[in-house]
Amino acid sequence: MKILTTVKKVVDVELNIHLKDGVIVEDGLQYVINAWDESAVEASVRLKENKGAETTLVSIGGGDNSDMIRRCYAMGIEKGIHIDDPALAKADSSIFAKVLQKVYEKGNYDLVITGKQAQDTDSGQTGIILAEYLGLPCVSNVIAIEVMDDKHIKVSRSGDDGTEIVELELPAVITVDVSINEPRLPQMRGIMMAKKKAIDVMDLAALGTSPDDVGCATPKSGIVEFMASKMRKAGKKFEGDAAEITAQVVNLLANEAKVL
Repeated sequence: MKILTTVKKVVDVELNIHLKDGVIVEDGLQYVINAWDESAVEASVRLKENKGAETTLVSIGGGDNSDMIRRCYAMGIEKGIHIDDPALAKADSSIFAKVLQKVYEKGNYDLVITGKQAQDTDSGQTGIILAEYLGLPCVSNVIAIEVMDDKHIKVSRSGDDGTEIVELELPAVITVDVSINEPRLPQMRGIMMAKKKAIDVMDLAALGTSPDDVGCATPKSGIVEFMASKMRKAGKKFEGDAAEITAQVVNLLANEAKVL
């Protein structure tokens, strides 16, 4: 089984993000592997360890994406592809999916594993659009993977009414939720070995396509403006015995909130 896994570089949302004139201030930002994609990498590596799968990773973005790829090498990914082209600076989900389609078609993969969504845009569309472009079956929000044979897998997904079990004929695309696993921490030996591994870096021309072919001139969506969320007012703390607290709450609900 040949697996293609995707990784996106995102801003570390654990840090304070500052805005100015509707855009994110780049100074001091740190980037990390998208959390859902890291779970996709872990799922791929486990399939390599348990089922002998061949693992390839692809990441689209600027030069420092190579650091993310090397971290995935340290986790156990065997081969890395870095698509670096300035024409993709403002790419949307549809454009990313077009690029990934070209990567897929050059590699003859059996299974594509992507993260369910990215923690910067939260759109959750790229993997599903990719499956549509490829004409492949797709299951989203996957929380477990079971290999049945060389041509079939069984996946569990979180549905609206509970866990759903779906059998898929390969090739196929799945998008995974973070609850599927706990990504491993790379060991020092793996980190050192990853520094020496080659990364296949290419632009759109080397991939056999062009900015116009993947839709860079006509993106289907774009970010208009970033806005800081409104700060909540500080809550009220009630002290006293149960009767006193109840009286205070009822008074506020009746006279301030006016819901009684």
